[in-house]
Amino acid sequence: MGASSAGSSTSPAARVAVDVVELLEVLWEQGRNAVPTKPVSPSQLRVLHVVQQEDGINLRGLGKLLGSAPPSVSRLCDRLEAMGLLERHPSPVSRRELELHLTRRAVTYLAELRTRREDALEAVLSRMPATERRRLLGGLESFATAVRTVDTGRRSAPDDEARPA
Repeated sequence: MGASSAGSSTSPAARVAVDVVELLEVLWEQGRNAVPTKPVSPSQLRVLHVVQQEDGINLRGLGKLLGSAPPSVSRLCDRLEAMGLLERHPSPVSRRELELHLTRRAVTYLAELRTRREDALEAVLSRMPATERRRLLGGLESFATAVRTVDTGRRSAPDDEARPA
């Protein structure tokens, strides 16, 4: 990969992380393409992941988490609903709002996708010495904690706007 600019003020760790993410994107696409279903775009896949994590989220909350405009989010959900991967149900707390839920088909799709991605990663990790895998694990755990901290800062809006009560 190595597409980072030589004069950049980016840290070496960030440059390596970018290279790793780009390699992971290639692995991810291989896994996504191997799961038997209609093609799911990367944007649609992000919606599925968010709804899986935030079951019952409304369109406004989904848009905030994705950083997308309401019409775009609505169209993404329309397509996913047409594919049988997403359902909209009236909110029990507000007749004006709809809650988003994954269908069984979507849950199965995401589970198969995760399995294929884990298998692809395991094939790579198995080529690394055990001590390096342990070091990688520690680094990834720290990285995940840092990402959650940054993500939490971005989601400082009250929960009642992102999720139904």
